[in-house]
Amino acid sequence: MSGYLTINSKKITTRSFFEMKQRGEKIAMLTAYDFTMASLIDNSGIDCILVGDSASNVMAGNENTLPITVDEMIYHARSVKRAVKRAW
Repeated sequence: MSGYLTINSKKITTRSFFEMKQRGEKIAMLTAYDFTMASLIDNSGIDCILVGDSASNVMAGNENTLPITVDEMIYHARSVKRAVKRAW
């Protein structure tokens, strides 16, 4: 008997989201800011990984999202991108 969770290894694309919406399927999204968390999320079968400006609060300890720079956001996005094989 296989596990209760079946993970489709097909790469998620914008077309995948369109088809999921047409079928009335729910789309799962979680946030990651680094390689390790993105790997865990991607391997869990989540459809989409968000790299948001909340990295300013969560990763840098700022009181709001205003202090984070574009260069810092690029760093987080690249870290996540290196880890992801399936999620969008």
